[in-house]
Amino acid sequence: MAKMKLCLYLLTLLPFTAFAQRDSTIIPLWKSGAPGFENRKDEPEKGGKYPYNINNPTITVYMPPKDKANGAAILICPGGGHRMLVINSEGREAAQLLTRQGFVVAVLKYRLARDTNSPYKLQVHAKQDAERAMRIVRSNAGKWNFDPNRLGIMGFSAGGEVVDWIAFEKGTGNPKATDPIEQANFKPNFMILVYPGPLGVPDVIPPDAPPAFLVVANDDECCSPPVVKLLQKYREAGVSVEAHIFSKGNHAFNTGIRSTLQSLKNWPGRLTDWFVDNDCFKTPIAPVKKY
Repeated sequence: MAKMKLCLYLLTLLPFTAFAQRDSTIIPLWKSGAPGFENRKDEPEKGGKYPYNINNPTITVYMPPKDKANGAAILICPGGGHRMLVINSEGREAAQLLTRQGFVVAVLKYRLARDTNSPYKLQVHAKQDAERAMRIVRSNAGKWNFDPNRLGIMGFSAGGEVVDWIAFEKGTGNPKATDPIEQANFKPNFMILVYPGPLGVPDVIPPDAPPAFLVVANDDECCSPPVVKLLQKYREAGVSVEAHIFSKGNHAFNTGIRSTLQSLKNWPGRLTDWFVDNDCFKTPIAPVKKY
């Protein structure tokens, strides 16, 4: 275990490099377009580095090196205020960090309710996209060589709100669905929230809530209160939780690589500690019964 921990620390210190296209696979959540909005499927995205006008939600899947694969997977929900997506620093860079630790990683492009003239609604369509993405990833556990009981979800900022919208539900699939993907369970086995937004914090944490890792800067006026609330509610429920509240850093420090603060540069190391201490690389966490 000590040797594994040391190796993982070294991995988090490696410089980040851009993924080549050959290292990733883009999968639409629905072949014919999002339900009820199929006619918008072929409308092009806008924004380039910060995409918006997302009408055909997708996941981009990144596979770990075969000799590093740990048998677990994580879906990442980038932030962007539900107006656009911070797809690089809260998507691809986070995926790179996690694949180097052996995770299969999928980065979600979800529909944006606060985009200009958006037809989508908060807590409806992004939630639907996240549920579908989790079902797709879990349905591919055999193909992608990970344990379906070791599937987590990670959200940054507004993406943390998307995580909250699905993490505390049962997630049970429909065994009678004609689409086999809809038969899969979407409930995560663990969750990681990085300065999550205030929407979606439940009044009560259910006893089957996924174990949670929370990280935020105390001077983040928007997103430190949700972490404090979640921490207290998790403690009241007696469900496993770990929170790191750094004194400063404000919002959007991403994976820390561009921060001038030593604590924020090193926060991914605290996540690595949590993975190791909770046996994320060895055994299932809060097994989901149906897929």
